[in-house]
Amino acid sequence: MQKDKVALGLLRIFLGFIFLWAFLDKLLGLGFATKSADAWIRGGSPTLGFLKNAAKGPLANFYHAIAGTPVVNWMFMLALLLIGLGLILGIAMNLTVAGGTALFLMMWSAVLPPSSNPIIDDHIIYILVLFVLLFLNAGDYLGLGKKWKSLRFVKKNKLLK
Repeated sequence: MQKDKVALGLLRIFLGFIFLWAFLDKLLGLGFATKSADAWIRGGSPTLGFLKNAAKGPLANFYHAIAGTPVVNWMFMLALLLIGLGLILGIAMNLTVAGGTALFLMMWSAVLPPSSNPIIDDHIIYILVLFVLLFLNAGDYLGLGKKWKSLRFVKKNKLLK
């Protein structure tokens, strides 16, 4: 396999691990961003702290209002899990990139303006990386993308590619 394809595959897997790790840490309270006592499985909220305390700017009131609600917690955790798995496995890249873009845009908009630059921050860079991975078929390298795209139900629904 060519070096560029290996690099794309590794970039996809590592970005996926960022999502999956955030899911596991918030679910289990592994002591990195989430203390054990604040784990979701122990009744903690994966969205309350950030949305109540870190959200600022023009959308702060919206994010404060939805912080810690059960539906937002479930949507956030499912997004982290499914985006992480999609990227790591290299499957459903259209949906994975759409979901990752939506999640990153929401996280970006929660802290407007970003602290280090008036427009661009790491969330916007990650969105660009997601689209590079999609456009260059990174799911096919070190992943199950080719096999996934050959499945009959995936062939019938291009959104699942």
